[in-house]
Amino acid sequence: MPKPDPSVEQSAAQKNPRILLDGHGGDGAPDVVLDALKQILASSSCKAKFGVCGLVEVLEPALATRGLTSQVELVPASEVIAMDDSPALAVRRKKQSSIHVAARAVRDGDWDALVSAGNTGALMAISKLILKTLPGIDRPALASMIPAADGGTFFLDIGANIDCSSEHLVQLAVMGSCYLQAAEGMESPRVGLLNVGSEEGKGTDVVKAAAPILKASNLNFIGNVEGTDLFSDRVDVVVCDGFVGNIALKTMEGVAKLMLDTIKRELTSSLTAKAGALLSRKALKRVKSALHPSEHNGAPLLGLNGIVVKSHGGADVRGYACAIEVAIREVEADLIARTIESMNAMVEASS
Repeated sequence: MPKPDPSVEQSAAQKNPRILLDGHGGDGAPDVVLDALKQILASSSCKAKFGVCGLVEVLEPALATRGLTSQVELVPASEVIAMDDSPALAVRRKKQSSIHVAARAVRDGDWDALVSAGNTGALMAISKLILKTLPGIDRPALASMIPAADGGTFFLDIGANIDCSSEHLVQLAVMGSCYLQAAEGMESPRVGLLNVGSEEGKGTDVVKAAAPILKASNLNFIGNVEGTDLFSDRVDVVVCDGFVGNIALKTMEGVAKLMLDTIKRELTSSLTAKAGALLSRKALKRVKSALHPSEHNGAPLLGLNGIVVKSHGGADVRGYACAIEVAIREVEADLIARTIESMNAMVEASS
């Protein structure tokens, strides 16, 4: 992997992060976007500057209704990318869309990060086209921190790249390790390759080809891991292609919802159960926080020379607010510059 050119490094993180939101991305836009923003702004600890990008005739009255006109900058865009638009169409024919305009604003340094709940394929394609990838990275990747025994497991790719070569899996491992070093201060993240078994030689040809490359790298590669390891304290970064990752993530979300719904139903089924729920309400609140998908929303789009965070298209207000918080933390951590530093250190160690 070539050593990143220092010329692509961005300046140090702003004292007050500048976060630009796609006003039209997601199922509940713009209401969910603006309600989440209002929730964030209500926090006395929030020091970030915010903007929302999109159709003036839609966003201007929506901002006014919420009393946000003076607090939020409106960045005009004349087109909207629909959730069912093909990425190729979005790239070629909708160059004045909210995603295009917002990505250019991040590229030009007017804003530090973009948050969108819109069309995933279009967001990835446009971000790659405009922001470019870091040297040594072929494709951006979507990642998510999922709850685990020791706090969380960084899981990628969760849907950006349906087909991956063995080299792409290696790049995912590098990006995931660099992210935890830069954003979480983890010195040597443990990296695992998602497989149908922990034994060497298992899996598809692509996965089997990636394993020896990772083993020979200077990453802290612990070998193959299984689905159950995602929630253990055995591994910090789990890598797979976007097809497997997206199905796994949505399966987790479905199971978490089933568990929460079942707990709620059983704890309201009788007076005795309700009394027990009342006595356990603090513990139950912590369980809900740990398992509810909204509390873990906000997938960083890694490998770009700029910060982009993807919110789930069906996120509620709390979920979208979590995605905004992810973007703020990444800017405050000076993520791009620190990721480049981590990648440089990896390249130097292996040369």
